[in-house]
Amino acid sequence: QVQLVESGGGLVQAGGSLRLSCAASGFISGVNTMDWYRQAPGTQRELVATITSGGSTNYADFVKGRFTISRDNAKNTASLQMNDLKPEDTAKYYCNFIRLRGGEYWGQGTQVTVSS
Repeated sequence: QVQLVESGGGLVQAGGSLRLSCAASGFISGVNTMDWYRQAPGTQRELVATITSGGSTNYADFVKGRFTISRDNAKNTASLQMNDLKPEDTAKYYCNFIRLRGGEYWGQGTQVTVSS
């Protein structure tokens, strides 16, 4: 089992920044990815960014150049630095952990609200 706890959400004005963190605990070992998803009311959950245990990253087009995902394998944490936030970035952001050998886990999410 893997437990994920997100933090760092809040209310920010357009153009501002926030940094989300995800702390993982439990059976973390092995090749895996840690991802950030988001879901706005009435929409489907969508992938924002992903980072492998080896450090490879990938981003959704709508956040490229604005968001940066990183991780600290020693501390079992992943972060999402969000700059130049826009009202359309308003959503609940979820941390996701996928182990290559099996197992997918979700955090409870943290709310990000961007005012115009």
